[in-house]
Amino acid sequence: MENTGGAVVGDTVLAGTSGIRAPAEVFNSIFVAFLGLGTLVGVVVISYTLYNAYKYRYREDEDPAPDVDRPEVGELPEGGGKGKKLFLSFAISAFIVLSLVIWTYASLLYVEGKPTEVQQNGGDVMTVEVDGFRFGWEFTYPNGAQASTLRVPTDTVIDLSVTSRDVFHNFGIPELRAKADAIPGQTTNAWFVAEDPGTYQANCYEICGEGHSGMTADVVAMNESAFEEWYASTEPANESAPNGTVAGAGGTDAGANGTASNGTMAVGEPMGALVHARAGGAP
Repeated sequence: MENTGGAVVGDTVLAGTSGIRAPAEVFNSIFVAFLGLGTLVGVVVISYTLYNAYKYRYREDEDPAPDVDRPEVGELPEGGGKGKKLFLSFAISAFIVLSLVIWTYASLLYVEGKPTEVQQNGGDVMTVEVDGFRFGWEFTYPNGAQASTLRVPTDTVIDLSVTSRDVFHNFGIPELRAKADAIPGQTTNAWFVAEDPGTYQANCYEICGEGHSGMTADVVAMNESAFEEWYASTEPANESAPNGTVAGAGGTDAGANGTASNGTMAVGEPMGALVHARAGGAP
């Protein structure tokens, strides 16, 4: 990933001014929790195993456990007092596993429902329609403008409405932990928040043909003022433009098929109309 002063690969991406936990932070927290607990359990189990292997090692002239009442051959062992330890270890394990399951499920529910919650509370949510096709991506903004590069403002919830024009695709931005299936005739959603300006890369994660490996798109996070300036220079795409050719700021924006449309730019809606618009609706 190329980055121009923003977050780098693996960094937690947060909505710094809004206090929203972005998917990147949520998924990183889940990973760290499971990694830490797994490491702790592994260390305890391996250490206890090595300790007992050493303590009860075979010694020809010494009994490692002289006080143990060993049964004779054919005699069933009695007592031992190990039932309480077994029950205690089982109870602790069950509590830890159930706690992790509940916490993880709650975290995933948070990620799934956050855009709707933010909108209901009057927060900024920008919805962008994402259309996959062989072999590229087209992004449609609330004012009807289209581009092959996804430009978004920082510290804003970006709600992606993803679909496909032909075959199954899968749109994903790994650095921002956003991923959604692109299925013909259906719409799936994913969202992310970019904290700092920077350039990320979106990929297709569903093998869709010979051009699959080159089905990428730049995702450019911009300061709000810079984004508003860019957004104001866009206009709705020409409906007669060829498939995969989109209009963008500055007059042209190359599509996945290598061609460009020569649309003239006009002043578009301001940011206030943009961030509250929903997919398929007018700003």
